[in-house]
Amino acid sequence: MPKVVILAEKPSQAKAYAEAFTIQEKNKTYIQLKPDDTFPAGATITWGVGHLVELKEPHEYKPEWKRWKLEQLPIVPDHFLEKVSKGKWEQFQAVKKLFQQADIIVNAADVDREGSNIFYSILRLTGVKGKRVQRLWINSLEKDEVRKGFRSLQPNEKDLRLFDEAKARQISDWMVGINASRLFTLLLQKKGFQNHLTIGRVQSPTVYLIYQRHKEIENFVSEPFYQIEGLFQADKGSYKGLAEIKDKDKAKVQALMDKHDLKEDEDTKGIVQSIDKKTKHQKAPKLHSLSTLQSVANRRWKYTPSHVLKTVQKLYEKRFVSYPRTDCNFITENEFSYLVKHVNQYQETLNVSFTPASLKPNKRYVNSSKVQEHYAIIPTKSVPTQKKLNALSREERNIYQEILATTLAMFHGDYVYEETVIFTNVHELLFKTTGKREVKSGWKELFPKPAKQKQEKEAILPELQNGEQVGAEVHIKESMTQPPKPYTEGQLINMMKTCGKLMDDEEDVEILKEVEGLGTEATRSSIIETIKTQNYIEVKKNIVAITTKGIMLCEAIEGTLLSSPSMTAKWESYLKKIGTGEGSKQMFIKQTSEFIDKLITETPGSIQQVQVKSTGEKNNSNSPIAKCPACSSGMIMDRYKFYGCSAYKEGCKVTFPKRLAGKALSKNMIKTLCEKKRTKVLKGFKGKKTFSTALKLDEDYKIKFDFGKQTEK
Repeated sequence: MPKVVILAEKPSQAKAYAEAFTIQEKNKTYIQLKPDDTFPAGATITWGVGHLVELKEPHEYKPEWKRWKLEQLPIVPDHFLEKVSKGKWEQFQAVKKLFQQADIIVNAADVDREGSNIFYSILRLTGVKGKRVQRLWINSLEKDEVRKGFRSLQPNEKDLRLFDEAKARQISDWMVGINASRLFTLLLQKKGFQNHLTIGRVQSPTVYLIYQRHKEIENFVSEPFYQIEGLFQADKGSYKGLAEIKDKDKAKVQALMDKHDLKEDEDTKGIVQSIDKKTKHQKAPKLHSLSTLQSVANRRWKYTPSHVLKTVQKLYEKRFVSYPRTDCNFITENEFSYLVKHVNQYQETLNVSFTPASLKPNKRYVNSSKVQEHYAIIPTKSVPTQKKLNALSREERNIYQEILATTLAMFHGDYVYEETVIFTNVHELLFKTTGKREVKSGWKELFPKPAKQKQEKEAILPELQNGEQVGAEVHIKESMTQPPKPYTEGQLINMMKTCGKLMDDEEDVEILKEVEGLGTEATRSSIIETIKTQNYIEVKKNIVAITTKGIMLCEAIEGTLLSSPSMTAKWESYLKKIGTGEGSKQMFIKQTSEFIDKLITETPGSIQQVQVKSTGEKNNSNSPIAKCPACSSGMIMDRYKFYGCSAYKEGCKVTFPKRLAGKALSKNMIKTLCEKKRTKVLKGFKGKKTFSTALKLDEDYKIKFDFGKQTEK
């Protein structure tokens, strides 16, 4: 019988798969399953630890590419090579051995292009060939869904196309990041800039959109505008109304007052000319995609998009919700049928009770033609007990209840309200008043009530009669135009998704609409985290602000395609074609190379106009840390990605890494090593477990662990 080896993306995913079957043996690098109906000869589940494999760094192709020099650009290897990621050699070797022994290899990584990339990058680097490869394609980690998925494994043709798409994206992002970051940094350093810029295909246009909003706010000049407001007193209460004029010129508004013989703040009479009442229905919101969930959670609880993704991922791994990295708001009839069966249980979990308005599928939510790889985020059949619900963190509980409420809302009745429009005639000038009254709360009863301030904004109108005479007092109301507001983190997710609305070119708008803006559902939150880490933006009280460094980046890339969402959109559009077999990976990489050549030619001229400013960051590259322990002439300096001797031109090759075994090495640690040859015991190193150790310099000036001095602190 064939030997089956299954590769999961990470240990937690492997554990979830294994729990759907009977486990025979657990090992630190794999789990062995007992034979059963699905796997008559049993099966072995192993895993990556995220990316076991990554693209090589420039200096691993050519040593001279380690130094940042303009004359070395463009950096484009003839062939792109991969290596085992740092600290993951042992797991890679275990996976390689299992692949060599297998007859059938199953790709059970996440069902998206990055999952395909992780699997095939590992497979390719192991050198294992000629094996039958199949694909697990599921949207839930529930035991019966896992078993069902493994019983109906798919061929890998589509998966290979997704791998080509992902690899084209990865290589092109590497090329843009390496070349553009060096190009702009080195040109700005010639003008006195003392730090580094990191430039990315998606992150840079995202920063630029935030910069555009910053400029709009900065350049906004508030201007007054004028309206005529009426205050009315009826038998059963008071209300307000506005005449149909809104103008920057107060004289025009005053002229209308004079025409109707109206004087400010003078008591007069008005007549209720018409009362128009309409009953309106509001449908329940669509089911959640990741971005809608991130937006709601940010608005309601100020959770960052990355925190929402981590939280919903935990719920997925606990089998309470379906696959989270989805851009879809629809489900198929299959999901709908199990949701119907669990409506009562879901209500009990949410502590609500209502009679479903309908148990039939509605195209607003259930539409198989709109579901591609993944359906919307919904609760699974595994409904948590009260004990399990209480064991969730507050964030997990909030997110789960939001998903549950949004799913239950499609079974609930519409929110029904009565909208009233009143026209009050004062000296033949009409004043319009609108009001809203709730008739049925419907699906809204499933969600937390909005804040009081929001509720108070909606006018409560008194009971009025047609033709009723009312007391009237009118005046010219002065207001000021308001600048656009800065983005919140939740709005940033929406802005990235809908930035096509900001484009002028119709073709670009259509492409951005087709690919849903900047980034993908799975990557937008990590892009925001990246530009935060790079100090291009800062977030205070959920408000996104661009930094001085971010402004400098945007001034530098202004006018280039790096500032334009349309470039990213066109790339994503072509990447999708690679995924469907209509495009070519080689063509995409060739076009990226041509783009970089153009950038290298044009940027030196365009960057002359950029004014170099202090970014407020420390000047890392020019501050001596300590005397070089190897030579007498050099100083150890911060070289951005590593520490190195300033006498490298004279032949001193001493360098120290910035990270060792998962721990950042500070300048003080490096200074101590250079001066005393060893440090005190330090905590926070990561291996199979977290450990503490002192560090020492050996005779070749390499940093080594010193476990012999553990008593010293």
